[in-house]
Amino acid sequence: MSATDWGFATRQIHAGAIVDAEAGARITPIYQSAGYVFDSFDDGAERFAGRSARRAYSRNDNPTNVVAARRIADLEGGIDGVLVASGQAAIAAALSALAQSGDHILTSDRLYEGTREMVRGALRRQGLRFSAVSIDADEQAWVDAVLPETRAIYAESIANPLGEVADLAMLGRVSERTGVPLVIDNTVATPYLCRPFEHGAAVVIHSTSKWLSGHGSVIGGAIIDGGIFDWAAAADRFPQLHEPRPHGAESFAERFGDAAYTAYLRSVTVLEHGPSFPPTSAFLLLHGIETLSLRMERHVENARAVADALATHPAVAHVHYPGRPDDPRRAVVERMLPDGAGSIVSVDLVGGRDAARAFLDGLRLVSQMTHIGDVRTLAIHTGSTIHGKLDDAERRSLGITPGLVRISIGLERVDDIVADLLQALEGIRP
Repeated sequence: MSATDWGFATRQIHAGAIVDAEAGARITPIYQSAGYVFDSFDDGAERFAGRSARRAYSRNDNPTNVVAARRIADLEGGIDGVLVASGQAAIAAALSALAQSGDHILTSDRLYEGTREMVRGALRRQGLRFSAVSIDADEQAWVDAVLPETRAIYAESIANPLGEVADLAMLGRVSERTGVPLVIDNTVATPYLCRPFEHGAAVVIHSTSKWLSGHGSVIGGAIIDGGIFDWAAAADRFPQLHEPRPHGAESFAERFGDAAYTAYLRSVTVLEHGPSFPPTSAFLLLHGIETLSLRMERHVENARAVADALATHPAVAHVHYPGRPDDPRRAVVERMLPDGAGSIVSVDLVGGRDAARAFLDGLRLVSQMTHIGDVRTLAIHTGSTIHGKLDDAERRSLGITPGLVRISIGLERVDDIVADLLQALEGIRP
């Protein structure tokens, strides 16, 4: 059996692995080095000119990081990847590699608020233009929203915090019809539950701080190239991939073909902006990935049980979880996420903000903090924290009610999670 025949659970342990040449270490070592010795004067020149496959500096390349990036790429079904300092850095770098001042990005209207904040702030100040389409819009509405200046279509496979599931197959068709690459944030689903490249995505983004790591001890991001988008056919949209390089080097498209985007991302965007990912964090990330399938199965199982337990409680007005039969996008969920709908359960409490305060302050096992994808169950009132900068009308437009609490379901014994949530709800029973 070749490596290409291995199943997911095997690949999450072995894909991209290297055996250290010096000591023969079986576990990928931490290459804690700022740079790498040149063999000669000419070797240094070749590395900086991009004509050598050997690395020059750790700002954009490190052996430990390369193993982790390749493993995530393998699990997603992509061809290569780059690690950066955070999920936010991954979004910024992925889009910056595609667009420049005056260009346009088309997004879903259901995005994590940190992403929306960056869109409204830093990326807009850099000259990028954005517009949003309803997640419930049909294919033609998306096609009609694409402009000549559009350089990417951006969405989340499972939106945070309400769990709206994007119809990736439909968005893949929009990408094919318009010649614009589809970029998907797959953080909440993970490659175990959803692989956007199978539906036509060109690029996949992760906040590796979340389920990929799983242990809540590192911050990081990943950008994965599917190797399926026809960059040659889109030369007018992406001249940066087709222009000759300095030092007489070939263009990225000529030299790297299907991998032109990743090569440009690593050699230009990440190198120039410098959102370096520490190799110590990559080492911890690799250890998390090794158990991803096992953890996701338990995360999903626990989330389903929690959602069911809270759905009938009189203090709960509504449970947002795409794995429930009453989810309004149930048909899309079944097609996109046949193995489970993740582990974010958000609840709208009847008593509004005061009820949320009493509920969160009454938790004993569950931690009140901002994070998701941890082995520990975590909860947060998004309206006063993540969405705290919005006015009431803006929050309402996004479905963020005064009583909304987001719960990231962990791996504790599910009866203990449910018991803690229910005892905290008792204090606010209407």
